[in-house]
Amino acid sequence: MADNTTSHTISEVIPDSPADMAGIRAGDVLRAAGGQELVDIFDYHYLTDEETVTLSVLRNGEAMDFTIEKEIGEDAGLLFENGLLDDYKSCRNACVFCFIDQMPPGMRETLYFKDDDTRLSFLQGNYVTLTNISDADLDRIIGYRLAPINVSVHATDPKLRCELLHNRFAGDVIEKMRKIADADLPMNAQIVLCKGMNDGAQLEKSIADLLTLQPQLESLSVVPVGLTKYREGLYPLEAFDRQDAKEVLSIIHKWQAHAYEHYGTHFVHASDEWYLLAGEDLPDEDSYDGYLQLENGVGMLRLLEEEFGEALEEQKKPLFMRKRKLSIATGRLAAPSLERLCQKASAKFPKLSVEVYPIRNDFFGELVTVSGLVTGRDLIAQLAGKELGKALLLPQNMLRAGEEVFLDDVTVSDVCDALHLPVYIVKSDGKSLLDALLGVRGHG
Repeated sequence: MADNTTSHTISEVIPDSPADMAGIRAGDVLRAAGGQELVDIFDYHYLTDEETVTLSVLRNGEAMDFTIEKEIGEDAGLLFENGLLDDYKSCRNACVFCFIDQMPPGMRETLYFKDDDTRLSFLQGNYVTLTNISDADLDRIIGYRLAPINVSVHATDPKLRCELLHNRFAGDVIEKMRKIADADLPMNAQIVLCKGMNDGAQLEKSIADLLTLQPQLESLSVVPVGLTKYREGLYPLEAFDRQDAKEVLSIIHKWQAHAYEHYGTHFVHASDEWYLLAGEDLPDEDSYDGYLQLENGVGMLRLLEEEFGEALEEQKKPLFMRKRKLSIATGRLAAPSLERLCQKASAKFPKLSVEVYPIRNDFFGELVTVSGLVTGRDLIAQLAGKELGKALLLPQNMLRAGEEVFLDDVTVSDVCDALHLPVYIVKSDGKSLLDALLGVRGHG
């Protein structure tokens, strides 16, 4: 067998999982499942899917076999030092809109890595271009029936897609997606819209082409290109204005009506930024088809408003409540929506006073308005000396996943120390926001 000691080392065994019950330990090296050597995480999930499977490991140089019993489809309970059991595949494209190319210098190395790994689409929901996948790998995904696969399409016109991705082999995306659809595997797709390139008639063509992959292609999101101030030497892209946003929404709404009439689904969705930029109301909850693209900012604010409203209605007024003054910092895009929610809470709880501070993104540039790209340095600089009340609330998406660190490596503790008050991180759902405002469930 090949030496996979590094990539196949088990970092953690989930307590009481099938693997734990069988006696597998952290530090063991997984060598095979059911007698077959594992190439990557696809093999692991496929080969451990049965009720009974024998896992071969190496422990302190000694080969050992363990038989695990579990339900079909139940995870064996192993986590690995390398999540893919293989090297990560970097992106082969040079997209004209790539956000990583617009990062400032001097940040941590991991922020400059461009992944385009289909395995991460399956594991973490990442969007991939399918330009980094061989026919054999595509056949393996289909054979293993690993789904959903999330595809960054951007344009279905072959020539235009090659131009957008700056990759002469990028024009066959529809053929690859049709192969996945023919195997009856679910997909989702996204389009990053660039002004004067893949909008207008090209957007209409892309929506029409992708709609032919229904029902396997369950949803399509359209998001505006993100532009930072670090674009020197890059393709000259322009920001969308209010009229542009209205035109984009007009196209999307037209195709939503068509899709709903013929397929019973709205299919194509605009990210929240388009509605805020256009100055239009967010769609009703039913228009989002179950919020299939929250990770692309599609329906996040509508869902937050619905959840917050339900939680506020259910929340009983306490017999006694002290005055409570708080502050919230967020990106400029979401600030008006949060202000409205806080006003509703204050109307029911008059002793609650909340100030919402929209943070201008000096780090990446003023065109970046989302809360997920607000940095610790901008928070400290713009909130110093402000009336912040008893505590500062921040949305969880400002932080690196699983850590209390902002994109610029400033920590939550750094912000606490600089502003001289407690900082609470709030999950993205409406109930958590209301709990944080009212000071329940560990929010001071």
